[in-house]
Amino acid sequence: MDKQDSGWSEKRADRSTSEKKADRPTSEKRADRPTPGGPADRPAARIDLNCDLGESFGAYTLGRDAEILPYVTSANIACGFHAGDPSVMRRTVRLALEAGAAIGSHPGLPDLAGFGRRNMDVSADEVYAMTVYQIGALEAIVRAEGGTLRHVKPHGALYNMAAARADLAEAIAEAVYRTNPALTLLGLAGSESTRAAERLGLNAAHEAFADRGYRADGSLVPRGLPGALIGDAAEAAARVVRMALEGRVSTPEGEDVPLRADSVCLHGDGAHALEFARRIRAACEAAGIEVRPAGGA
Repeated sequence: MDKQDSGWSEKRADRSTSEKKADRPTSEKRADRPTPGGPADRPAARIDLNCDLGESFGAYTLGRDAEILPYVTSANIACGFHAGDPSVMRRTVRLALEAGAAIGSHPGLPDLAGFGRRNMDVSADEVYAMTVYQIGALEAIVRAEGGTLRHVKPHGALYNMAAARADLAEAIAEAVYRTNPALTLLGLAGSESTRAAERLGLNAAHEAFADRGYRADGSLVPRGLPGALIGDAAEAAARVVRMALEGRVSTPEGEDVPLRADSVCLHGDGAHALEFARRIRAACEAAGIEVRPAGGA
């Protein structure tokens, strides 16, 4: 991709500490911001259930958006780079508004053919620009439909790259902050993404996954390895309840590890996605867990 500097790095470097503090959201606006720190320093008395939606495009239909929306509290809507198109974005925004779900931008790498799941050689400046672009596109549609954009969650390879690379995490956090500092940024629990958001004063939601296995260091078991995927809905529901109430999860080897979960991702494109969503929502409510958006509603 084009490596021309967009100017973001220089502008960011020129901002003084006092300038950053002066234009941050007030403490009142950030009263519900999670306490900074590691993955398990604040087990949730409440939890957000989010789902990646609006990933159809053109003649291709992906996911069961309308069926899953009643069970989630946050809808992450694709913005046309890895999936989605203007018509799908508008239709999905309308569905989310009807369901009462908080709407978020789901920016990805420009890779329709690979569904945004392939790593790309992109600079921090390019990531900043593509994130601003995608947030702006969805926010315009949301406003036109009478709604409010509440959060941002990167997609696929962009999400994973930012979780591990501080420069990309900072670019995404800065893009969110400069676009709308009231937005919540969802990122992998305890990762570079959430740390970058917290450093800027953004509301950072530490995200966990209902259907993924975890290693002892809190990272996800890579797909293709034993224990990477949770295939039983009842097991997934029990794990989410424990994440919310205890801030802990078990590894495939049986080790108990801390895991902060402000929001849990429910994948909407699997064969049993609807069953998982129903069971997890019901289990959370039965356990007395408040299910509400991480970014407000």
